[in-house]
Amino acid sequence: MQYSDGLEVVSIQDGLVIITSTVETQAKQPQLKSPEREREREREREMEGIEHRMVRVNGINMHIAEIGEGPVVLFLHGFPELWYSWRHQMLYLSANGYRAVAPDLRGFGDTDAPASLSSYTYFQIIGDLIALIDSLGQDQVFVVGHDWGAMIAWYICLFRPDRVKALVNISVEFKPRHPSGKPVEKLRAFYGDEYYMCRFQEPGEAEDVCAHDGTATVIKKFLTYRHPGPLMVPKETGFGGSPGSTITLPSWLSEEDVNYYVSKFDEKGFTGGLNYYRAVDLNWELTAPWTGAQVKVPVKFIVGDLDLTYHMPGVKEYIHDGGFKKDVPFLQEVVVMEEVGHFINQEKPAEINKHIYDFIQKF
Repeated sequence: MQYSDGLEVVSIQDGLVIITSTVETQAKQPQLKSPEREREREREREMEGIEHRMVRVNGINMHIAEIGEGPVVLFLHGFPELWYSWRHQMLYLSANGYRAVAPDLRGFGDTDAPASLSSYTYFQIIGDLIALIDSLGQDQVFVVGHDWGAMIAWYICLFRPDRVKALVNISVEFKPRHPSGKPVEKLRAFYGDEYYMCRFQEPGEAEDVCAHDGTATVIKKFLTYRHPGPLMVPKETGFGGSPGSTITLPSWLSEEDVNYYVSKFDEKGFTGGLNYYRAVDLNWELTAPWTGAQVKVPVKFIVGDLDLTYHMPGVKEYIHDGGFKKDVPFLQEVVVMEEVGHFINQEKPAEINKHIYDFIQKF
């Protein structure tokens, strides 16, 4: 059964639409011809329309980027990313009647990075975002999250569903709290010590790896990772690169894009972002009262079939066999995009733009 724009409905169960989205594999970036260069210049002019300011929230200074007028769409980025990861979506939605707002989350970019690991739990981060929503003069906003931003978005909906009109979450499904044991212990038992989330636990260790490999290499390795298997960071080889090593960029990621990330991570460092991983077990302890709680806002979920998160043990079964719908009862659509990796909102911006717009315009 065809849905629209190349989307094929593979099943409809209990009102939940499961969609497989087929997209063409992008070829190597061609040399820009004159009309294409003109469109690129137009995009650069549009980017200049994005405004930047600092907002005092929850005891820290937060940098936000914003553009447009209308209902607010709050974009939450992941690691190792910044507000900039949402540049395509911000331009599209602002041109279609929405006010797009994307902060650098605490620890990232131009937002403050508290030193204490315990300052990076869901409670502090969501506290920042509720204060941001208040500062925007909004009772409710649309939320769009990816990677760590998706995890934060799930918990905004758990803690403060009254502030969220609807949620579009990308790449990371809801992960219900399991009281049987701490998450890092389980990951270590399954994948071993070289699994990236396990390697990130010891303060200073991952920072040393990043310093050795170089910021540009780390950014490129992460953003171009399209292997569905687990990301390993061996002690002997780190991220598998070295300063100045050549990494071929896909068509959707330019050297200018990489340079923007590099400039901010060179200035801020990686510790703030790594502390999100280091607070995983602490979050597990603190969220015990929410064991068994459901996410009760309207949700659309999108994932690429080459995303490493989609291939973690039990995830496909959870998403497609009823567990996801049980924990997120207002889940309305699940979209699996073919031949797409983890950084889906940057790899396939046109498709993601439309998925977001088509969903939030219903409300």
